[in-house]
Amino acid sequence: MLEELRIRDLGVITDATLPLGPGLSVVTGETGAGKTMVVTAVGLLLGARSDAGAVRSGAKSATAEAVLKLDAGHPAVARALDAGADAEEFDGGAELILARRLGADGRSRAFLGGRAAPVGVLAEIGETLVVVHGQSDQIRLKGAAAQRGALDKFAGEALAGPLAAYQDLYNHWKASQSELDTLRSAARDRLREAESLQTALAEIDEVDPQPGEDELLKAEAVKLANVEELRIAASTAHQALIAEDFGEEGDATTLVDTAKRTLEHVAEHDAELGSAAARLAEVGFLLNDIATELASYQAGLDSEGPERLAEIEDRRASLAKLVRKYAPTIDEVLEWAEKARVRFDELQDDSSRIEALDAEVVRAEAELKKQAAAISKIRAKAAKDLSARVSAELKALAMADATLVITLEPAAQLGPHGADEIGFLLQPHSGAPARPLGKGASGGELSRVMLAIEVVLAAVDPVPTFVFDEVDAGVGGRAAVEIGRRLAMLARHVQVLVVTHLPQVAAFADQHITVTKTSVRGADGGTATGFTSSDVRLLDGPERVRELARMLAGQEDSESAQAHAQELLDDAKLLPQRA
Repeated sequence: MLEELRIRDLGVITDATLPLGPGLSVVTGETGAGKTMVVTAVGLLLGARSDAGAVRSGAKSATAEAVLKLDAGHPAVARALDAGADAEEFDGGAELILARRLGADGRSRAFLGGRAAPVGVLAEIGETLVVVHGQSDQIRLKGAAAQRGALDKFAGEALAGPLAAYQDLYNHWKASQSELDTLRSAARDRLREAESLQTALAEIDEVDPQPGEDELLKAEAVKLANVEELRIAASTAHQALIAEDFGEEGDATTLVDTAKRTLEHVAEHDAELGSAAARLAEVGFLLNDIATELASYQAGLDSEGPERLAEIEDRRASLAKLVRKYAPTIDEVLEWAEKARVRFDELQDDSSRIEALDAEVVRAEAELKKQAAAISKIRAKAAKDLSARVSAELKALAMADATLVITLEPAAQLGPHGADEIGFLLQPHSGAPARPLGKGASGGELSRVMLAIEVVLAAVDPVPTFVFDEVDAGVGGRAAVEIGRRLAMLARHVQVLVVTHLPQVAAFADQHITVTKTSVRGADGGTATGFTSSDVRLLDGPERVRELARMLAGQEDSESAQAHAQELLDDAKLLPQRA
C-alpha cells in the first residue's frame, strides 16, 4: 500500500507530505486549493504523460514521490528488482520508492528504488499497485480484456478449473495447427525434394558403386594402357631368369644352379661353402617362382587386351558422373546416398504425419468448442450475478434507474480465453440503450459506476490501492452518505484514497487530509507579483470536526455546524470495523 506521498512544486503545492495508512483516506479543501494535484501526482508515478504546465510557476521542476510497503512476493517487487532497483526488506515485506521529476522545460525523469528507470517500467509496476478513477480518465476496466478478467475472477473457482483445462487444450490445439500448417505450406517443396532424392538414389543404385572402386579401376586402366611395354618387360625379365633358347650367356637360373653345384662338390671340405651352396639353392627356388609368376603375368596380359580396357573406361565414366553430381569421391558418394535415404524416409512420413495432425486438430477443436460452451454458461451465470450486485449498488449511489449490463457475444473464433466477447455497458434508465462504460455518462456518474463495480469486485480482484477523484460529483444528501459508506466498504479490503468536497463522504475516513491555499500579495499590494501556495496536513479529532463544519456550512467555528459534523462522524462509526 501507499505509506506516504510527497509532492513538491506541483501546481499550487509547494512542498507537501501526505502520510497515508490502511483503510480510507480523504483529501479535502477549498476549490482551487490543489486537491486534484494529489491525483495528478499519483498519475505521474504511474507513468502518465507529463505536462510542463503542472510545474508550479517560478519553479524549475516538480517532483512526486511515493513510499510503498508491499509483500515480498508481490510482482511489483520482482519487476523492480529486475529493473535494477533497490527494495528495502522489513518483516517479510519490502519497501519500494517510486519517484518522478517533471522539468519546466517539459523533460521528465523516472526513478525506481533510488535508481533511474524508464517511465514505462513505472507504468508496468503501477498497474499492479494503484487504480485511479478520475473525472476524465477511468483507467481500470476500460478495456475488453480487463472486463473479461474481472468477470472471470468474480466467477471464482467455478470457472478457474475449467478455464485452465481449456487453455491447456487450446495451447495444444494451436501448436498442432501450427505444425500442420507448416507441413502443408512446405508440402510442394518437400515433394520436390523427395522426387529429387528418389531420382538421385535410383541413379546411384543403377551404377552400384563399391567402396574404393574408382581408385582400383584407375590403377587397372593405367596398367592396360601400357600393356605392350609391360609385356616386353615381363618377357625380357623372364628370359633373363629362364632362357628358352641356349645362348652364349646362360640365364640367371642356370648360372645360379652352376654356382650351387660347384660349391656342393667341395662343401665337405668347408662348412662355410656348404652354407653358401644351401643359400644358392634357396635363390634358385626363388628365381623359379619369380619366373613362373612372370610367365603367368604375360599370359594374363594376353587374355585382358583392349576389350577389358574399354570396359574399364566405360565403368570409370559412370563413376565420374556420380562424383561430379554428388561428392568428390566414390566413398563420399556412398556416404551421401546413405544420408539421402534417411532424409527420403523422413519425407515419405510427412503424409502420415499430416493425416495424424489433421485428425488431432479436428478432435481438439471439437473438444474446445464443448469446453468453451461450458465456460460460457459459467460466465453467463456470473455476469447475471455481478450485474445484479453492481446495479443494486448503483441504486444506493443516486443512480436508482441505472443498470450495469454485461454482454456475452459469441466470438468469431476460439481464443485463448474461450469463445466469448464480453462487454460492460451502462443503461442509465429503463428504455435507454445500454452503452459502453465511459460513453454517455458524466465523469461523476462514471466514477460512481466504477465505485459500485470495485465494491463488488474488491473481495475477489483486489488491487492494493484505489484513488477516486471527486467520485461524489453531482450528488448530495443521502446519496453522498451511501457513497461514503461504500468507499468505507471497499476500504475493508484495500487502501482507498479519495479527493472529495462532501462532508458525508469525508466523515467515513480513517485518515483525513486537508489542503489549504495561501495567497501572498506582492509589494504593490496586488496579486500579479505575489504567489499562491498550498499546505497539506493530517487532521486530528477536533480539526476534523472543524473541517467538516467548514464543508457543511462554510463556518468552521459555528457550534451548530460543528455539532452536525460530530453527528456525521458518529453515524459513520456505526459501520463495522475494517476486516
